[in-house]
This record gives sequence, C-alpha cells and structure tokens, in this order.
Amino acid sequence: MNRFLRLLEEKSILLLDGAMGTNLFSMGLGSGEAPELWNLSEAEKIRQHYKSFIEAGSDLVLTNSFGGNFYRLGLHNYQEKIYDINFEGAKLLVSEIKKSGKDIVAAGSMGPTGEILEPNGPLSIEDAAEAYAVQANALKDGGVDVIWIETISSIEEATASVKGAKETGLPIVITMSVDSNGRTMMGIAPSEIRDLQSQLPCKPSAFGVNCGLGAAEVVAAVINMHTEKDLSSTYPVIVAKGNCGIPEWLNGKICYSGTPELMATYATMAVDAGARLIGGCCGTTPTHVVAMRKAIDLHSKSSAPTIEEIESRLGQLSTGARAQMRGDITRLGGAATQRSARKRKRSRKK
Repeated sequence: MNRFLRLLEEKSILLLDGAMGTNLFSMGLGSGEAPELWNLSEAEKIRQHYKSFIEAGSDLVLTNSFGGNFYRLGLHNYQEKIYDINFEGAKLLVSEIKKSGKDIVAAGSMGPTGEILEPNGPLSIEDAAEAYAVQANALKDGGVDVIWIETISSIEEATASVKGAKETGLPIVITMSVDSNGRTMMGIAPSEIRDLQSQLPCKPSAFGVNCGLGAAEVVAAVINMHTEKDLSSTYPVIVAKGNCGIPEWLNGKICYSGTPELMATYATMAVDAGARLIGGCCGTTPTHVVAMRKAIDLHSKSSAPTIEEIESRLGQLSTGARAQMRGDITRLGGAATQRSARKRKRSRKK
C-alpha cells in the first residue's frame, strides 16, 4: 500500500515539516537564487535540510522542488534541467528517509507556475497541466509517495496542477494560500476551496491551506471549511501549514515573529479546528517543529476554537476571516457584495 495513504489510516494526525526557503537562506542561499538548483550544486546541504526535519519529528517531508517547473526555472535559464532537478530533489529525500530508518512520507512539492492562467492571463490550462505533468513524473521517478501541490491561488491553476499530477497515479494533496481578507489572492474563500475538490480532474486525498498571513488565518480557514458540510464522509482530510507568525523586516532581512511556543499552540488549535495534516510554512525551523511534535503528542482533540480564542492566542484575524467564522458573509460575494446588495435594495424601495 502507498506509504502516505497507509499512514493516513494508521495515525490521526501527521506532522509535516517547516519552511524550505527560510532554512536554506540560513545555509547560505542567496537572494534571488533558485533554491531548486541546490539539488544539483549543493546536494549535501539539501540532505542536511531534509535530515533536520526528519530528526525534529516530521511524519512527512517535502522535496526541494517548489519552483521546479518550466516557467519558474526558465527565469534562471534552467528549463532544460527540469527532470534532473526534480528527480535529484526527490532522490535525496528518499535516501535520507531510508537512512533514518523511520516511517516518513516523501512528498513531491509543486508550487505555482508564476504565470496568470486563462481567462485572466495568457497561459492555458492545457499548457500549465503539461508543465506540471513533466515535474510530477520526475518527482515520481525520484521515489516520492505523494504529489504535494501548494500555495495555489486560482481555480484554473488548481485544475491544471491536479490534471498534470494525475498522470503519475500517485495520491495528490493540494493547498491554497489564504492571504487577503480571508481569501486567496484570486478571491477564493475556504468554503470554495472545499467545494472545488469535487470539480477537479480527480479528487485529492487531502486539501487545505498553507502560507498566507499567519497561523491565526490558517486555523480560521480550516474552521471555515467545515461550516456547511460534514467532511468526514464526503471530503478528504484537511491540511494546515501556517506561516511562523507574521513577517517583519529587520536588519535588512525578513524575519518571522512566531516562537516555538506559538507554533505549538497553533498546532493544537489546528487539530481542534479539524486538520489532520499539520505543519509550518515560511519561517518555521526544525526547532519550531520539535515544539509542535511535543504539543501534538500530548494533546487530546477538543472543540473548535472560537474567534476570541484564536485572536488571544495566535493573533488578530482579518475582517474577512472573522466574518466567515461568524457566518455573516456570502460564500462568493463577501461582505462588500452584501453591503452593495443592501444598498441596491434600499434604493429600489425609495
């Protein structure tokens, strides 16, 4: 049986890893440098990165391949090395997992193309899907257990990425980034992320949110995916992979405010919110994951946190996320659309 699917059956919660970029920057990755190129030029550093999260207690570790597609690598004139870069990133991770002797999932990371898809931009879904298929097949050949699509913001790119990943025959996970007033950059709300799963070329094994504005927003998004339907029998398991606090510009570089204690709190609140795959995104180090591991292992699932509990323990929510939790926002239109509709109704009465 596929290792990822087996562990989903055996464990109630799977702890994911932390940030790729943050940790590679600490190893010397330069600003503007593509981290994926290190799979070929700095293999030992990539091995060390993987090893650090394996030792921290992660049940699933992502490959260094987030930007390993034709369009992103093309910015660095490495589009001819797509297969090698993705294959080596996966091979290095599989090797480190094997050396550890632990039962850990190797997940093949695929991020956005960086292009705007039709009808809003020039890239067709078919061309994007072809690019994703090339990347996904290289990751499969390198030995990954699951294709992990992350930080997606539009329905079109979600469709293209899943269509490409489907060619591998591996389980698929997809997460979108809720980063603008409780929605993705392209306006997709958590409830729409949930409903989208049944419309994709194949149903993912899990879906959820990653990155965004911080841990508080991710926990709220997970709760807002549960507002209308019981996910236990109809939908896959949910992913929460929040940023380590809020980014701040200090001494010429981006730093994240989240402490190990905050990320431990976030991890248990994500469990209570209903997520089963929980990890950290930007700013999350192995030290944070160690704290998350300990917190999850000691935690017994409780009721979903309230707005007040989230804000008092993790930080302030955006107006949109708060409104969705209260149920006073329409699924598609949002608060602004509701206000506009009320104004039109009042004007007709006059």
